[in-house]
Parts: sequence; structure tokens; C-alpha cells
Amino acid sequence: MNDWKEVALGKIAEITSSKRIFYADYVSNGVPFFRSKEIINKYNKQDIQTELYISEHKYTEIKNKYGVPEKNDILLTSVGTLGIPYLVKKNEEFYFKDGNLTWFRNINSTFVDIDYLYIWLQSSIGKQKLDEITIGSTQAALTIRGLKTVEILLPPLPEQQAIASVLSSLDDKIDLLHRQNKTLEAMAETLFRQWFVEEAEDDWDLCTLKDEFDFTMGQSPPSISFNENGVGTPMYQGNRDFCFRFPKKRVFTTEPKRMAEKYDTLISVRAPVGEQNMANEACCIGRGVAAFRYKNNKDYYTYTYFKLKSLMDEIKEYNHEGTVFGSISKKDFEKIEVVIPHEKQVKSFQDKVKPIDDKVILNETQILSLEKLRDTLLPKLMSGEIRVNY
Repeated sequence: MNDWKEVALGKIAEITSSKRIFYADYVSNGVPFFRSKEIINKYNKQDIQTELYISEHKYTEIKNKYGVPEKNDILLTSVGTLGIPYLVKKNEEFYFKDGNLTWFRNINSTFVDIDYLYIWLQSSIGKQKLDEITIGSTQAALTIRGLKTVEILLPPLPEQQAIASVLSSLDDKIDLLHRQNKTLEAMAETLFRQWFVEEAEDDWDLCTLKDEFDFTMGQSPPSISFNENGVGTPMYQGNRDFCFRFPKKRVFTTEPKRMAEKYDTLISVRAPVGEQNMANEACCIGRGVAAFRYKNNKDYYTYTYFKLKSLMDEIKEYNHEGTVFGSISKKDFEKIEVVIPHEKQVKSFQDKVKPIDDKVILNETQILSLEKLRDTLLPKLMSGEIRVNY
């Protein structure tokens, strides 16, 4: 490893931020304006619903004077949830919030392979380096000055490219499974809408959510019981833990209070309200989550998931409730009106669509296995513990 060298990030890239965008610059439609949460959504392969835009005119003005993110630039979340990177794709047109995100541009490709740098930022090695320069006790933050001093261990460029190729091949498989899942979920959603909205029958009963589903509102255990070492029961607290279908294991508790069962539909109930996931095992749910299952047969998890998904616009209206941030309570859920179809239609839908949904679940399980393999290999390759031929 004599040919591996440590180089400061500030030596291989221009590290900067955006120009300040003021409230008066926001418009109802135009070029998307991203904050940390949108970048986190993009990193997690989640759909985003951008709430902020700037005009085409403002975007063009900034582009001509200062530049905008381009292909192979990297954005890094720098306030709150720290160190989440996003590699800008070709022809993406957006701008971003200064302070929230740090911008790596003009990356010197003669010293560092861009894919290697992007993967390094996701690695445990990179995250540890970022932790060492994090400032702030009340609100953690990464500064441009600090990031410029962070040192990255670089093998020769051909070996960087070989390492990136190995890891990118796993990412490509993961991306393929994600794309399959989006298609499959769209198919299932279309079938639900056809069966229970377009072809709804007049004699179906108008009731409330509590008449069709059992649900549990989460309760957070004492924080002293939390750990990130896999000890105890996985606990999910809300949107921060949610991914495409299954939440990501991040926090565990040794004193679980309220539990969700395997394949329960999980809904975030606080800031923001209305994000949706599914439990892939028995788990503890904190106060930011509620868990739902079909009252007459808990195995009808496919029907439950897509019925709740069909109600999401109404549920998300509660984002505008509350004095500080949006929330939805047990009583709010109980009074949501639903049309309940006959049991035979629910069973028929479950029988027909469950195989599609089970393929999504299988793909998600494969994704988790591939991510675990990638995350195991990643620090070993980037530290030189495992070498690749090039």
C-alpha cells in the first residue's frame, strides 16, 4: 500500500455552497428547490414531492453568474441528518438551499475517481471522518472549512476505478430491483383503484377506519434503552427510518413499549404525517408511527397496504394541523370515513394481487442482502484490507 496516499478533500474538489435564495424568490411552479430532506429522499430512491420552486428566470440568472449543480457534482447534507451524499445525474435541473447542503464541484478526476469518492462518503470510514469535524451541540453541522481538511486515503486511480466497479455492480443490481419494485407497486395500485374505486358497488357500507382495521399508535421507550449496536428490538420512529417498502434498521431498544407485527402497514403520524412503510418483522414503534392490520384477517396485508395508500391524500392533510408541526391522533384516524367492500371482494383482491406484492417483498429482501454485502465489502476495499486486481 505504499502507493496509497492521503489527500485533503479541499485539494481534489471545490467545496462550496449555493447562493442565498430568499422567501420572495419562491414561486408555485418552476425549477425544484431542494433542501436536505429532498436529497435524502433521492439518496434512498424515494419519490419526492418538492414543495419549493424558483422561477426559470431566477435559475438561469444563477446558472449564468455562479453555476448550478451538474453531472458528477456531489451534494452532501450538512445540517441535521449529516453526511448523506447525492451524485448529480445528467440533465438534472434544480437548485438547493445554502447551509443545508454542501456542494462538491470541479472534482479533479486525475486524482480521484468520482464514483470512488461518492462511495467513500457513504462508507463507515468516510462517515467516521465526517464525525470528527462535526460541530454544534444543539444542532450538528458540517462546515465547508472543516470538510476541506478531511483526508481521504486514495489508491492509484486504476485501483480506485476497480474498487468502484466492484461496488457499483452491486449498486446496479440494487437499482434494478428498486425499478422493478416501483413498476410492480404501480401495477398493484392500479388494480386496487380499479376494483375498489372505479368499480365500487352501491351496497358497500360507509363506515370509519376503525371498523375495517385494527391499529396501534406508537409509544417511545425511554431513551436510555436506545442503541445502534443491534441490541434488543428494532425501533422505528418515523419518516427518517422509512425507505421504499421496509424501514431501515437504525435504532434498537431493550425496553419496547408498543409493537407492530410482521407485514403491518406503518404510517408516520408526526412531521411529516402520511409517509408509509411496511414492517418486515415484529418491531417497536415510537410515537411517530402507527401500525395497521386488517381487522378480519391479519394476513390480508396487501389489501391493507394499498387501502391505506389510497387514503394518503386525506391523511396528509393533517400536516397542516398542530401548533408547531403536523400530527394525526388516534381519534383523528378513528373518524376517517371509508367505504368497506364485501369480504369476498377483499379476498379476491388479496388472492390476485398478493403474488405481485410478495415479489416486491422478495425484491426488498434481496436488496437488504445486497446492501449488507456491499456495506461489508466497502470499508475493507477502501482501507486496503481486501485488494482488487486491476
